[in-house]
Amino acid sequence: MADDGEREGAIPTNLRLLLVLEAMAEAGVPVTPTEVNERLGLPKPTIHRLFTTLENEGFIQREIDGRGYSPGRRMRKMSTGILSSLRIRTARIAILSKLAEEIGETSNIAIPDRDAMVYLDRVETKWPLRIQLPVGTRVPFYCTASGKMYLSSLDRRHLRNYALSAQLDPHTKRTITDPEALIDEAIQARERGYSTDNEEFMEDMIAVAVPILEGNGRMVSTLSFHAPVQRLAMPDAIGHVERLKTAARRLSELLSEGEPIAADSRAE
Repeated sequence: MADDGEREGAIPTNLRLLLVLEAMAEAGVPVTPTEVNERLGLPKPTIHRLFTTLENEGFIQREIDGRGYSPGRRMRKMSTGILSSLRIRTARIAILSKLAEEIGETSNIAIPDRDAMVYLDRVETKWPLRIQLPVGTRVPFYCTASGKMYLSSLDRRHLRNYALSAQLDPHTKRTITDPEALIDEAIQARERGYSTDNEEFMEDMIAVAVPILEGNGRMVSTLSFHAPVQRLAMPDAIGHVERLKTAARRLSELLSEGEPIAADSRAE
C-alpha cells in the first residue's frame, strides 16, 4: 500500500487546487474536504491546506453548518465568465431570440448564485408592455420559476434544509411562504420537468422555466420566459413548455460542443 508521500506525489502540486475546484463543481452541492479527498486520495493535512487556501482567496466559502464548502465569489465569477464567452454567447442569443419570437414573450437564461438566481442573458419581447428584469438582476429561489427549477434539482436533504432555513418573505399574496408547500412544489417541478411562477414574485406576472443540463445530466442553468397575465394566461404559458425544452436541449448541446476536442488534447 502506498504511503502518504507516494500518494501525494502522484498528483502534481500545480494541479491540486484545480482538481479540488473541479470536484466541487461536479458535486453540485456543498462538500467537505473528506468527501473531495475520497476522489483525490491526498494526505489529510494536504487536502485541508488546499481548502484553507481556496477559502482565504475567495474561491470557496464555508456553509452555515461549518462543515461543507460551496463555490465562493471568485469561483462563481469565473464560471459566469466562461459561460459568457463570445462564441458561445452568440449562439446562445440566437437560440433565445428564436424562442422569444416563437412565444412572443421575453426569454431568459439564469444561473444559481448561492442565495438567488442571476439573469445571465435575455431577449426582450417586442410588445411595448414588458417587465423590466435586466441582465444581472438577482431574484429569489422560492418565488420565481427559474429559482424553483433550481430547487427541484437539489436532493431531498438540501431542499429541505433550504426550505426550513430560508426567509420566505411574501412578495405577493400568491407567494409560497410555507416550507412544506415549497418542498412539494419543487418535487412536482422535478417530476414534470418544468416550474412555474403564478404571480408569486410580481403581481400580474407569470413565468415558466425548464432546466439546461450538462452532459452528465446535472442542471447548470435555467431557461424561462415571463409575461404579463393581461397577455398570457398560465394554461397558455404551460402550452409553450415543449418549445422551452427544445431550446434548452440546444443550449445544452452548446455546453458539450468542445468535449471531444478536450479529450483529444488530453490524449496527446
